[in-house]
Amino acid sequence: MDLFSGILSSLGLSGAAGLNAYIPLLMVGALNHFGVMHLAEPYSLLSEPWVMLVVGLLGVLDFIGDKIPGVDHALHVVGGLVNTAAGAILFASQTGVAEIPPALSLVLGLVVAGGVHATRTAVRPVATATTAGLGNPVLSAAEDVSSLTLSVLAIFIPILAVVFLVLFVVAAYRLYVRFRGRRRSL
Repeated sequence: MDLFSGILSSLGLSGAAGLNAYIPLLMVGALNHFGVMHLAEPYSLLSEPWVMLVVGLLGVLDFIGDKIPGVDHALHVVGGLVNTAAGAILFASQTGVAEIPPALSLVLGLVVAGGVHATRTAVRPVATATTAGLGNPVLSAAEDVSSLTLSVLAIFIPILAVVFLVLFVVAAYRLYVRFRGRRRSL
């Protein structure tokens, strides 16, 4: 993987982790486990069966809990740490072959995943207030689908992943402004 492709892939995967930490971690681990991609040490630990099992179980619990108003907000607080850490790990796991210092990779992944997660966290309470919580499962499902799409693109077509990530952030910002405007008028 060359430098440019590695950075684009890293951006996409860390952005995907900002939406859902477990989908890109599980995908990267599984692809490494089955030899589709290569993760350098220590990131190859993600492909250990027990790690994939734990990540998968946590992902299922997060998937269910994120559809329930109230529980989703608690998960977003915890996600502030989990999602950003996953983003840092995923960014570093991809750029290790692209000659970027590991510490810088971790910081960049933390910033990207943290920014996406913060955007997601800002939109959710506004959506909860304006839809009485009924929009939360729809928003959560959209986040999960976006994380999966972004993960696949980041691995196989990194340039499209970055375009998708930018479009997602713009759409989330517009949604936030729209819902915030409705909330103030109530």
